[in-house]
Amino acid sequence: MFSKLAPLQRFAVLSCGTHSSVASATSFKTVQGPPTSDYIFERESKCGAHNYHPLPVALERGKCIYLWDVKGRKYFDFLSSYSAVNQGHCHPKIVNALKSQGNKLTLTSRAFYNNVLGEYEEYITKLFNYHKILPMNTGMEAGETACKLAHRWGYTVKGIQKYKAKVIFAAGNFWGRTLSAISSSTDLTSYDGFGPFMPGFDVIPCNDLPALERAFQNPNVAAFMVEPIQGEAGVVPDPGYLMGVRELRTRHQDLYIADEIQSGLARTGRWLAVDHANVRPDIVLLGKALSGMLWDDGIMLSIKPGEHESTYGGNPLGCRVAIAALEVLEEENLAENTEKMGILLRNEPMKLPSDVVTAELLNIIVINETKDCDAWKVCLRLRDYGLLAKPTHGDIIRFHLCWWSRRMRFESPVKSLTRPSYRSEGSSCFQWSLGAGWRQVVL
Repeated sequence: MFSKLAPLQRFAVLSCGTHSSVASATSFKTVQGPPTSDYIFERESKCGAHNYHPLPVALERGKCIYLWDVKGRKYFDFLSSYSAVNQGHCHPKIVNALKSQGNKLTLTSRAFYNNVLGEYEEYITKLFNYHKILPMNTGMEAGETACKLAHRWGYTVKGIQKYKAKVIFAAGNFWGRTLSAISSSTDLTSYDGFGPFMPGFDVIPCNDLPALERAFQNPNVAAFMVEPIQGEAGVVPDPGYLMGVRELRTRHQDLYIADEIQSGLARTGRWLAVDHANVRPDIVLLGKALSGMLWDDGIMLSIKPGEHESTYGGNPLGCRVAIAALEVLEEENLAENTEKMGILLRNEPMKLPSDVVTAELLNIIVINETKDCDAWKVCLRLRDYGLLAKPTHGDIIRFHLCWWSRRMRFESPVKSLTRPSYRSEGSSCFQWSLGAGWRQVVL
């Protein structure tokens, strides 16, 4: 059915290098001129770990909402590096901050003070109205630290018996691939074959306040961690759910940890997704576009010097870039723009029969899989038409778009999704492009 997708031509010739007493290596025969896409695919496959399955496109440049491959072909970026480049590729203010600080000081470790960390801490805590920020390298690190801190808080503040603390999670959660993260997962592909798992993690149904209340009856529960929107599972909670979580937390004196790694920093039209529900979590996890944890003194001061560390967390280079990234969100009103662009994104698809749930520029389309078509094949076709997206599982395509400001830039890729030439191909798995038989969920 995808007849235009010719088999990849292999231009690179790879050969195994010889072993020496120092190291072994894989060598490549010299390639004249810039490396081809196929050479890049082969080199990564030969020398890199196979823990990713990339879409076959070799990129070398990005600007704003666009990407260019090594052949010079231009694409719309509908993934934004899983929301890590929300302000667009190579935003000039962020790049300039990177260059300027990179010429001065990049890393001191936390063994010493530097002149940028405190400036960043003051800025972001005032912006979000929390007492403290703990800078991180990844959202997964933030999740790990939140669980660790919840345990300590449970022992020192709530009075839980030592080493009996529990953290509750909502089914369908996703916050990484470490042993702790997969220990809370309900996705077989995440945890199968990697046990034994971390003790003290319990999972309850998502969007179920009675189940949470029953869980809170256990005096050993220290915290409940939940995503305001489950980006991986595709779940938007019912109205009132997050407020109910907050009320139950207050009644039972446990911690409410909001995992905003996917949904935070203006992704849903508010600075944080919990702002839609007008609730204030005890701990906020940030990741992707900016990583760290926000919390108040009553929780943070449970940890003492030497009890938690991060070699790169708080480095002056990262802090300077983080300040610039947040300033871009403020100065360009990107939260407000996200809301407007989310509406525009859905104007064309919503004309088609579908079940739609909305939360601006965090989007998922669920494909009705057939033996001839799945989300991967649809993404290959989208690539051929100049739009890059990535499937998750077998039937879901994620659309995480940059928060650019110009309407004209947005209308072009959105209209391209419904172009007649897509539908003329006659496939039955993707109605925007190819025919009938799909349902979409826009988160």
